[in-house]
Amino acid sequence: MSSPAPAKLFVGLLTAEPALFAAAESALEPDYGPVDFRSEVFRWDMSRYYEREMGAGLLRRFLSCERLVSPAALAAIKCHTNRLEQSFTRPPKGARRLNLDPGYLDATRLVLASTKDQAHRIYLAHGIYAEVALRYHHGAFQPFDYTYPDYCWPRTHAFLKRLRRRYLEQRRQGMP
Repeated sequence: MSSPAPAKLFVGLLTAEPALFAAAESALEPDYGPVDFRSEVFRWDMSRYYEREMGAGLLRRFLSCERLVSPAALAAIKCHTNRLEQSFTRPPKGARRLNLDPGYLDATRLVLASTKDQAHRIYLAHGIYAEVALRYHHGAFQPFDYTYPDYCWPRTHAFLKRLRRRYLEQRRQGMP
């Protein structure tokens, strides 16, 4: 039985406090290596789901880490980012100030981790599920009916295409 090829770790960050982008990067780098790509910061107004907890004026950024990861590590990575989110909570009630959504990208797909079960998600371990949110087909990322709207944005796809090129370059260079 062969192991899956390593994948490109990326994280979607959501916050109303722009300074937390840099703080999250610093918290992620010891475990996953230096950040090698950052998207621009986008205004995020897809829903009001997070506003009560995190505030209005939410901002989205995507980043990736230089070190490739095993797809099998996705559940452990999501558990780790959940703990990091908790480290950024606002006392005394522990309201989240930062949402971290890890996933991975390989040559053919983008996979997201979630703590929420849905019909299109597969259970991994430790209360974590995975979903293929985008497939790469005929030179472009293709969404599914359930794909989050911000993963359908052209500017998100532009970032992910750059990330995919970097991933393929890393694989050609034999990076584990």
